[in-house]
Amino acid sequence: MTSETPTESRHSADGITTVYTVTGMTCGHCEGAVTEEVSALDGVTSVKAEAASGQVTVVSTAALDDEAVRAAIDEAGYELTGRAA
Repeated sequence: MTSETPTESRHSADGITTVYTVTGMTCGHCEGAVTEEVSALDGVTSVKAEAASGQVTVVSTAALDDEAVRAAIDEAGYELTGRAA
């Protein structure tokens, strides 16, 4: 995992926004699977997965544990490779 350099999450009135990089997503079904699994995490209020960019944008009420996010993405069948810069 070479791109695991964490970047600061952005804080706003909507919560904390963190952008993760994910490999293996190729279509809308992939996006839906990742969105469903990550949305189930405690504190997550919004998820936007984009297969074309390989990015998953997560808004949460508190900082998320990267390992919990990794496990959710793994459960969907994809690999979390880090946070987007």
